[in-house]
Amino acid sequence: MKRIVFMNYFVHKSSYVDEAVSIGDGTKIWHFSHIISGSRIGDSCNIGQNVVIGPDVIIGNRCKIQNNVSLYKGVTLEEDVFCGPSMVFTNVFNPRAHIRRMDEARPTIVKKGATLGANCTIVCGHTIGAYAFVGAGAVVITDVPDYALFVGNPAKQTGWVCECGEKLSSDLFCSHCSMQYLENGAQLKKV
Repeated sequence: MKRIVFMNYFVHKSSYVDEAVSIGDGTKIWHFSHIISGSRIGDSCNIGQNVVIGPDVIIGNRCKIQNNVSLYKGVTLEEDVFCGPSMVFTNVFNPRAHIRRMDEARPTIVKKGATLGANCTIVCGHTIGAYAFVGAGAVVITDVPDYALFVGNPAKQTGWVCECGEKLSSDLFCSHCSMQYLENGAQLKKV
């Protein structure tokens, strides 16, 4: 008896999905994307146009990856991560075309709810904290704390952001959703 398998996700006909990948329910993969063997994509993700998801990449549930993003081996996105258009992940710190260094790939972890703005670059080997916000065009060369707002080149912290994505006032109050936070050293927590 032949077994019928139903796909509970959408892949545009112009995209290519290798064998040995895991794609969660409700995920949509749009035009000209390539999902490479060994990658895992969670439920209800939206993978934009011209996205490459490399081998052994892990993408959590409800992530949104906009057009022209490449996720290389060593990248892990937790749940609810937003990757803006044309943002960049690196995976080897000092690449050379004539020297193979893939065994030197440094892992990059993006924690739950973080936003990576359009055209930002995340240099490999760093962790982007939960609900952190990396501004458009920023170049991140260090770890980013939870709830931190990082902008510039090289990116530096210029404030804090709420879980809803709004910049917090100087008293760490969100005027958009009325959430209050407390600063404890270099960390922030909800009250």
